[in-house]
Amino acid sequence: MSGEILSEAGARFRRADRLLQPSEFSRVFTARRVIRGRFFAVHWNPNELGRPRLGLVVAKKLVRRAHQRNLVKRIARETFRLEKGRLPACDLVVRLSAPIVAVTRRMLREDLLSCFDRLVREAGKCAAS
Repeated sequence: MSGEILSEAGARFRRADRLLQPSEFSRVFTARRVIRGRFFAVHWNPNELGRPRLGLVVAKKLVRRAHQRNLVKRIARETFRLEKGRLPACDLVVRLSAPIVAVTRRMLREDLLSCFDRLVREAGKCAAS
């Protein structure tokens, strides 16, 4: 059990892991690289920092209630935090792209994980070219 705690200790979600400025979000959106899943669209753009960074967009149009928007963001942050060690050095904007009606947390997490898997493959192709 202590091995699990130690392995997650380095996987914190720090301020340096976030996109904070509107210009950072704009740079990612204008790059026009996107991976679409069932519920999420992951926009991405390589960065020179040597680590991935995350920005989140959850529109009120898709999720009316604040507690549900917060839940979606919490799931996305936690998934990123646990997976950031295998993600390429790029800025990511995770955007909810479909209403979440009768959706479980597991479904959201699995959709985001599949987007991250595709991101790793796609970013690897870009680096190889």
